[in-house]
Amino acid sequence: PPPSPGASGAVAAARSQLGVPYIRYLAKPGVGFDCSGLTAWAWGRAGVNLPHQSRRQYQATTHVEPEDALPGDLLFFYSPISHVAMYLGDGLMIDASAPGKPISIHGFKWSAVVGVGRPR
Repeated sequence: PPPSPGASGAVAAARSQLGVPYIRYLAKPGVGFDCSGLTAWAWGRAGVNLPHQSRRQYQATTHVEPEDALPGDLLFFYSPISHVAMYLGDGLMIDASAPGKPISIHGFKWSAVVGVGRPR
């Protein structure tokens, strides 16, 4: 599928929250996010509504092959899916990963990704 309109805005929104704490079930800029809260909020800033739950986000996105992933696409982890991050390109992602860890950018292994979704 073609790139998502608004992907650059979603990436910029997610990046604007670097360092904000992980707080389960929250999606409040400058205060705290959980993984799906961050991706839903960032894509919401780009005009795309996503549910606040990683499995439901997977169901709500167009699935693409990992080799076709573009910045702004969502990366899903574990089976059943229980974590989501935003792909930034060049093997990097941004996410709210766990209590005690702020939102950060880091590398990942494609072998750990169970699905890639493109918000529309």
